[in-house]
Amino acid sequence: MTSETTERALVPARNHIGGEWTASSTIGVSYSPADGKPLGTYYEVDEAQVREAIQVAKHTFATHAWRTDRQLRARVLNEMADRVEAATDELALLLARENGKILPEAHFELSLTPSKLRYYAAQALTSSGRGDRARPGVYSTLLAEPVGVAGVIVPWNSPVVLAVRSFAPALAAGCTVVMKMAAQTALVNTRLAELLADCPSLPPGVLNVFTESGSVGAKLLVSSPDVAALSYTGSTAVGRQIMADAGTTLKRLSLELGGKTPMIVFDDADLDAAVPTIVAGITTFSGQFCMTGSRVLVQESVADEVRARLAEALAQVRVGPGDAEGSQMGPLIDLAARERLEKLIDTARGDAEVIVPGGRPEDESLTSGAYYRPALYGVSDTDSPLVQKELFGPVATFETFTTEEEAVRRSNATEYGLAASVWTADGARGLRVADALDAGTVWTNGWAVVLDQFEEGGYKQSGLGRLNGDRALEEFQEYKHIVQVV
Repeated sequence: MTSETTERALVPARNHIGGEWTASSTIGVSYSPADGKPLGTYYEVDEAQVREAIQVAKHTFATHAWRTDRQLRARVLNEMADRVEAATDELALLLARENGKILPEAHFELSLTPSKLRYYAAQALTSSGRGDRARPGVYSTLLAEPVGVAGVIVPWNSPVVLAVRSFAPALAAGCTVVMKMAAQTALVNTRLAELLADCPSLPPGVLNVFTESGSVGAKLLVSSPDVAALSYTGSTAVGRQIMADAGTTLKRLSLELGGKTPMIVFDDADLDAAVPTIVAGITTFSGQFCMTGSRVLVQESVADEVRARLAEALAQVRVGPGDAEGSQMGPLIDLAARERLEKLIDTARGDAEVIVPGGRPEDESLTSGAYYRPALYGVSDTDSPLVQKELFGPVATFETFTTEEEAVRRSNATEYGLAASVWTADGARGLRVADALDAGTVWTNGWAVVLDQFEEGGYKQSGLGRLNGDRALEEFQEYKHIVQVV
């Protein structure tokens, strides 16, 4: 660490409310998932501070030109992009140490971030309504207006890019924001907030950021009548609860929830390209990713070959600290996450075939960390809990199919529908299967390709609404129809 980073770690990370850095009466500790040692401390937000943040955001929205000044919003978002981009190496190292993902994955997360901010800076300038002469003497104008205060709830697995993915379109639309970030990445949260708050054009009260280990603040964002829209990324179970609780205020909801991404391999697929991508799909972010390739479906004629290749590749994955040279997969976020995963697998695996056992590594140097080696289980019944439950770890199932129709049927057999991947040399078949899958995103001969200008989100129980693209802006807008009779 640099001396500046070391000094920062000695001071509790603060919350940013109304343009001011605030402390509280409760101090939490951020621990390294690699060895369990303390990395630093943070001020746990209290209920009064969250209420203050909501009121500050409400007052700023009502009184400041932010909601009407497109040029200001675009300038702020571009300034944010510049600052995050300049701090990429610092943020990536902090992510690797506090979140546990390996440095290349941390850099991958950071690489996705500035472009989103710049995309929504452009959207702030180009989004528009429409007008027309409805009939002689009657003129209509449709205006897109910001809804008000937007609440954002960010998970710990990719805190930088997932924060930006929600707050950038909210700011571009003209909303003010109150954002809750997870305590597991408290130091990353605060450094990101510092970079954003340093933007010279950002008015106080427009973006308010706090960290909490519990859910008091998050529940306030859901229940407050002063929060007009809420963007949440996380589990389906919590998403359902948010939807139920938000019903009393009828607030706008954008929910990106769980997933069980099928990776479908046909017998004409390029296995030299498919197998390494599937391995990455299982191990990226240690499987703690809503689009983790947690289901591998392979046509029977090539199943034995794919199974053997995957078993060899997964067994050779080098597990280690995120910031260590040579690590190919880091630890889970904490020991509690590993215990949850172990219990879930123990109760869910039944008579599944163990292809790659996974589990805790034997290396004694890793015993104090939250490590879990990648695992692969052979499953024939789509009703297996291993298939139906989101495991949120580097664990995948292996299924076989004979026909295209069976591949689609098996892939659609869960309540989730966030994403899918299809591997085939037959372009027509790739499109047919993509069209038949119940998924918000389908990649053919690829995985985890995310484009700022195209929407992503889930079918079925994987979510509500969309992020990225034009639609993300609409999640934070209301439409006003003005009719002029002359």
